Amino acid sequence: MELFDVYSLYDIEPVRGEGSYVFTADGTRYLDLYGGHAVISIGHAHPQYVSAIAEQVSKLGFYSNSVRNSLQQTLAEKLGKASGYEDYRLFLCNSGAEANENAMKLASFVTGRSRILAFSKAFHGRTSGAVAATDNPAIVSPFNATDKVVFCPLDDISEAERLLSTGEFAAAIIEGIQGVAGIRVPSDEFMKALRELTKKYGTLLIADEIQSGYGRTGKFFAHQYNGIRPDLITCAKGIANGFPMGAVLISPAIEARKGMLGTTFGGNHLACAAAIAVLDVMESENLMENARRTGEYLLERLSALSRCPAVPGAGQNGQGGTLPLLDVRGRGLMIGFDVEGSGSELRKRLLFEKKIFTGGAGASTVRLLPALGITTGQADVFINALTELLRNK
Repeated sequence: MELFDVYSLYDIEPVRGEGSYVFTADGTRYLDLYGGHAVISIGHAHPQYVSAIAEQVSKLGFYSNSVRNSLQQTLAEKLGKASGYEDYRLFLCNSGAEANENAMKLASFVTGRSRILAFSKAFHGRTSGAVAATDNPAIVSPFNATDKVVFCPLDDISEAERLLSTGEFAAAIIEGIQGVAGIRVPSDEFMKALRELTKKYGTLLIADEIQSGYGRTGKFFAHQYNGIRPDLITCAKGIANGFPMGAVLISPAIEARKGMLGTTFGGNHLACAAAIAVLDVMESENLMENARRTGEYLLERLSALSRCPAVPGAGQNGQGGTLPLLDVRGRGLMIGFDVEGSGSELRKRLLFEKKIFTGGAGASTVRLLPALGITTGQADVFINALTELLRNK
């Protein structure tokens, strides 16, 4: 049997990792500035994380949600404290797409409505409801296509109100920062207006923090920069540092009933042990503050680089103009920038010539989503490598 060939693969196989580095079998070291799609939050093979999983699997790896699992309650308490949402309740699942599916389903149960408002260039996952709320027709099959999801331009307050005023929408779902779209940050004005509009028209607000949450932006959730409190918050990616896990944080105003939601593997003992270790390491190593500080440093250096002359030693407007780096954006360690020409080609050169993993989005965007403990020295290694490649493009 062969694998179903749906992924475009680099001809590289990491076999072990350490902090912000991964290694191939021959010992070649790569600086990982992508974290496997923002999944690696506390670093590869963190000793405390490895120990927690090993200890748990030696005792009990799994039992179903038909019995008590005190690790779930421990995780809920730690997550509530870390995020500032101690009064919310927690539903645990297995992935970001599943978290979004459950959040939209719950909103429909609560409101009795069947439509979802999503936003242009959104990405919410690849399962049935999540992909229907994703603004990418190329990955939406005829089976998934539905008129129950309506897309609104991001940052268009008047259009959002026009749609919400119909009273048809169970929920509006929005990413704290759009990741797959290329690190697009919704305006503060829009996020605050959307919160007020959803309240006004009886619609629940779902904050998709799957990529932008868990300290990546320097706050626990990206929407906390806007001073709003959504009704539902979805998490995954960095929640368990690579162990498959997702979660929905649920407002205390929403009443639970038996059988409303369910999962076989969600919140299993190993996943909870991994997620508890992540929160403990984030606190003890002050990783959220490091993400804010090092992210600011990276953004400053990238912004300065976009103004640098293409020819070393030339003036600001010297021979050859400035380096072909455009539109640097992001928050914390969720950073995107565009380049003239092919972003994919630049990422390949970073990987094969400079031994640095980065991510992409669209034709010209490079995404940086490193582990939260990345150092300014590692950031400098990247900036120096990028400068050299851009000058020899």
